[in-house]
Amino acid sequence: MRKKILFITGSINQTTQMHQISLQLPEYDCWFSQIFTDSKFLLSLQKLTGLGNNTILGGQFKARSEEYLQRHQLNMDYGGKKNHYDLVVYCSDLIVAGSLRKYKTIWVQEGMIDKPTFVSNAIKKLGLPAFVSGNTALNGSTNQFDIYCAASEGYKHYFTQGGTDRDKLFVTGIPNYDNCAKFLNNSFPYRDYVMVATSDMRETYRYEDREAFIRETVKIANGRQLLYKLHPNEKFVRAEAEIKKYAPLNTLIHQSGNTDEMIANCCELITQYSTVVYTGLALGKKVHSYFDLNELKSRMPIQNNGTSARNIANICRAYIEFEGGRKDFLKQFIYKPEKIKQDEEVYA
Repeated sequence: MRKKILFITGSINQTTQMHQISLQLPEYDCWFSQIFTDSKFLLSLQKLTGLGNNTILGGQFKARSEEYLQRHQLNMDYGGKKNHYDLVVYCSDLIVAGSLRKYKTIWVQEGMIDKPTFVSNAIKKLGLPAFVSGNTALNGSTNQFDIYCAASEGYKHYFTQGGTDRDKLFVTGIPNYDNCAKFLNNSFPYRDYVMVATSDMRETYRYEDREAFIRETVKIANGRQLLYKLHPNEKFVRAEAEIKKYAPLNTLIHQSGNTDEMIANCCELITQYSTVVYTGLALGKKVHSYFDLNELKSRMPIQNNGTSARNIANICRAYIEFEGGRKDFLKQFIYKPEKIKQDEEVYA
């Protein structure tokens, strides 16, 4: 029988990345599950408050992810109960179900990591569960998985500083942000606008003065055409009404569509806490972010012509076939990033 791999999904970005990795592992029986918890405390909290509905544990995140899996006719095993798995590939190490801790594990970075806060630093020092921080500041820094796949050397350094063993970390790149040049060839009808990519801070219980932010974008645009691309988790009706109230009448507002292609056609990009700032940087756009730009540039995902999924799959393959434990594997494994031929097409 073929060995089995369980891919843990979350946002649509995390889900599509896991799908791309699985396509590079056709010899294995690949299954997918939205991230879940078997913690009695978290399950009770979620039931009483509905807190998980605005996180990747549930709500539209889970619905969109599972719709994607069904549309692509992928094997689904929510909760990982149908099979014994030889490997579990995670999109987050903030919440890890106890039932999966017995398997070999690999973590894959999704994108940008939130800024550390007083709360997240206190949680780290006190040894409290990472999910209590309420953001992704500790994602990749819990050191509880066997292997970690990072977007860049800058992020590898960040995760090491956060507490994850350096010898566990491999710079593989990440599938959705490793070939941004491909977005330049697109059919999006607008060009040369100032683009604004918003974040779902209010929907994830963080403070935002949206009026002040909109007014700042108008100031930056300085009379140029504005295009807003709203975060998929945002309350669209509210966000649209705010933009129409404080931005010029000709402002374009998009709830859906290919964000990266929109960035490719813009002349300047304004973001808050969005990973898509890396697309702008990779394409040489002038960008604005709530993060320090020098810090962003040092951590920008490597551009490897779309080979990140292969890089991660090669590590999965080597580890799943290795008969020993993690420490012995890391001692003997030599990581070699994939090199793409000039005329070769890579799934993206």
